[in-house]
Amino acid sequence: MALRIETFSNQRGGDSFFKAVGHPGVQDKARALRARLLSEGPVAIYDPLGFAESFAALQPLDGVKIAGVFVQDVRHVGVSLLGHAAQPITDLAGSGARTAFVVGFDAERTLAHIGHLMPSGMGAASLDDMRLPEDAVTVRGRYLDSLNFATNFAFFRDAGGQHTRIVSANYWSGYGSRKVTLWLTLFDGAGRTLAEWRENLAGGISSISIDSREVRARFGLGEFAGQLFIHAVGAAGHDVVKYALDTYGDAAEDLSCTHDANAWPADLYAGLPAPRDDERVVLWVQNSHPCAIPARGIGINAMGSDRIAWLDREIAPFATHALDVATLLPKLRWPQQIEIQAGRHFVRPRYEIHRADGRRRIAHPNVERTDLKIDPQIAELGNLLGKGYVLPVAVLPIERFSTIALPTPMSTAQHHLPVSVALYDPEGRELGRRRLGLLPRDHETAVEIDEMANGHGGYGHIELCYDFAQGGAADGWLHALVRYEDRASGHVAETSFGAHIFNTVLTFKNEPQSYAGPAPGLSTRLFLRLGPPPLDTLCHLIYPASTPWHGRSTTTLGLCRADGTEVASHKLAIACGGSRLWRYSEAFSAPERKEAGDKPYVIVRDATCRLFGYHGLTGTKGAFSLDHMFGF
Repeated sequence: MALRIETFSNQRGGDSFFKAVGHPGVQDKARALRARLLSEGPVAIYDPLGFAESFAALQPLDGVKIAGVFVQDVRHVGVSLLGHAAQPITDLAGSGARTAFVVGFDAERTLAHIGHLMPSGMGAASLDDMRLPEDAVTVRGRYLDSLNFATNFAFFRDAGGQHTRIVSANYWSGYGSRKVTLWLTLFDGAGRTLAEWRENLAGGISSISIDSREVRARFGLGEFAGQLFIHAVGAAGHDVVKYALDTYGDAAEDLSCTHDANAWPADLYAGLPAPRDDERVVLWVQNSHPCAIPARGIGINAMGSDRIAWLDREIAPFATHALDVATLLPKLRWPQQIEIQAGRHFVRPRYEIHRADGRRRIAHPNVERTDLKIDPQIAELGNLLGKGYVLPVAVLPIERFSTIALPTPMSTAQHHLPVSVALYDPEGRELGRRRLGLLPRDHETAVEIDEMANGHGGYGHIELCYDFAQGGAADGWLHALVRYEDRASGHVAETSFGAHIFNTVLTFKNEPQSYAGPAPGLSTRLFLRLGPPPLDTLCHLIYPASTPWHGRSTTTLGLCRADGTEVASHKLAIACGGSRLWRYSEAFSAPERKEAGDKPYVIVRDATCRLFGYHGLTGTKGAFSLDHMFGF
């Protein structure tokens, strides 16, 4: 059963209440509040904002003697809350309670409103008893403001010769933040706190790098495989903590990367690949809450099947469990896909694929939407929005890399997926197209891009688009998993993402999406993390256009030092509908790279069009990584 908490709505955005109640930094206060309610009962629970069920889901009230649950809105009188029929707050005096507990923050005004209803001697408590420290509150006076909870989790490991590195930038500074401090909490696999510390970020759009080896040495830790909780205190503009996560090993051939976690736990995730015969797929289940995931609280199933295999073990608060999917679904094989029944227990997880030859790679599934419905209007957009929704995917040089694309159902509304795949060269010329028809939800259609190349051995990109030639309908949430393999070394990387409408002034719902403000988003600001020497960095920029747009981009690559100071810039002109693959070592000269110093980064900027990008690192022994970039 899913946790009874609200996490995210595409209408309202992310919810802050569950973050406030589940924040690792307030759990001592939460335990003290619960102890008080246990000792000072019976308790009258006053729920004017509708938070009681969510609070109890994360902070169970087992043992608390409840005298009654009271509401303010008369429409909610009689509704079952915490197993009690809700009463009007005007009946509080007759409840027999010793304590009135207001389930809300900033409760002073609320308590003032009901003071005359409280008998002499009745105590009062509220969620203000478990607030963050004042120096961790960004927006004073509105405790549940989203900027007070700019938080996220990251898979974080330093064990068995495997390491992790989180890389980002202080993009909040670009939105007016004067000071940002990262409040960091490291949990081990059992959910125990190994270390807690704060890092003050430099002013400007300075780089951020948190390396597991450095953290381990700093705190004198042993091996760990858990998660890092990140809270950006002082954030402005964005309440999302975005980052690139590199995984690397003592061995040169161990190199992979993945995107940030989505900060809001979801009911379902999809796009988890089944293993090949020579592979083991491990889903890293990392509890995002201060309450345990119960046995059979999460499960997995073959996409398109309602036969769910449940994990019959409990996962402690903030703990990590490495789930080998074959233990629950032993017969599934690539290109079958797995759906994750997450129950809002964890943010977007990582999965790791171990091959028999010892190589491994890491990636993430995506949020499977439960709120979408099929939209017949999408099939009629062609006359106004051309290609409409486009999923642009990098194709690395074909003579060296194979590329495989697997469309992934990513909403519960998708039962048949009408889709086609087209391959383009760097100048936007179509090299080949494959119509996939109406793919069923349980399809196993993995598209080999080699077969579409028609002798082209260089790089380019593919676009997955809706194709209604055989009928069907869509929901606007087209996704795919893409796998790359070095033909010589056998090293593999994979990534996944969803489609958007690109580069048209016409809008449809919230498309083309914008980094800030309403649609249309017609500009680019992408963050490119740069690998430390001897690793080189590759970047593949794609200029997708739903309708004809400017013939060429006017893209600037700005190389910045760790403090955000730009030391060099170069121009790129990418053909509309085309792409450009480049390397850091080739785009910037040796003197420029030297001047950039340690922990530099590149900002990809274009005021004339929206680009989509992929970034990766290249090492020795054929090792490489690849994932999509993020913007701000």
